[in-house]
Amino acid sequence: MFKETENLRPDLIVFTDLDGTLLDHHDYSFSAAQQALETLSARNLPLVLASSKTAAEMQELAEQLPCRPAALMVENGAGVVWPGEAPEGESRHAALLEVLASLPAELRALYEGFTDWGPEGVAQETGLPLPQARLAAQRAFSEPGLWRGDEAGREAFIAALAKHGVTARQGGRYLTLSFGADKADRMHQIAARLAPGAHVLALGDAPNDIGMLEAADTGVIVTNPDGAGIATLAGESTGQIRRTRAPGPRGWNEAVLQTIEEMTSAARRS
Repeated sequence: MFKETENLRPDLIVFTDLDGTLLDHHDYSFSAAQQALETLSARNLPLVLASSKTAAEMQELAEQLPCRPAALMVENGAGVVWPGEAPEGESRHAALLEVLASLPAELRALYEGFTDWGPEGVAQETGLPLPQARLAAQRAFSEPGLWRGDEAGREAFIAALAKHGVTARQGGRYLTLSFGADKADRMHQIAARLAPGAHVLALGDAPNDIGMLEAADTGVIVTNPDGAGIATLAGESTGQIRRTRAPGPRGWNEAVLQTIEEMTSAARRS
């Protein structure tokens, strides 16, 4: 289990998506963000991982980072894991599969999810080593997958799911299905527990990150040439939302260090 960060009333909390943001889109490495991660650790600034990944695979990643996360927002915000505590949230995965099975056959057949693939298929589709693919397949709250049909069929599929209370959110690579809560909902809850009033920085690269980016004090759209991308957001005209020039963890590194430097400079002037 990852360790609890020291509580020093931080003035900055960093919320981050993983694939295509903190992790490289192709090899899932965070090495290009090493400097910023070490800076967060040295200054005891909380890092919160927010991803469509499962608790099992996010806990494994948390152990590898030089900055130990203060909390894990798993499966697109459907659950939260705090150090030393059982995951918050009740598993809804079985109910989600029941909704999928109830859809018209012509729609269901064109959506392939992690459960359809199994661990071996997840490894093949994602490029993950089999042990990591097994962790990714341990779904509790959501079902990521790929839509294999056309856009009109995709819209019909999403509308059919909505009738059962299921939301489909497009990430950098996968269309993820879940009931209700998203990253933005959980971000407010986590920030209030960690450090009320702290500046919230959120980073992401895909449409399912938009709510989190818009709800943060500063949102950063991390460039991902291989992902779905994010259209221009209203906050960009005011400077509340920014974009990185460099992709993935390189852009992440620059954005986090820039924010820390800006806050440090402002504190010196005050």
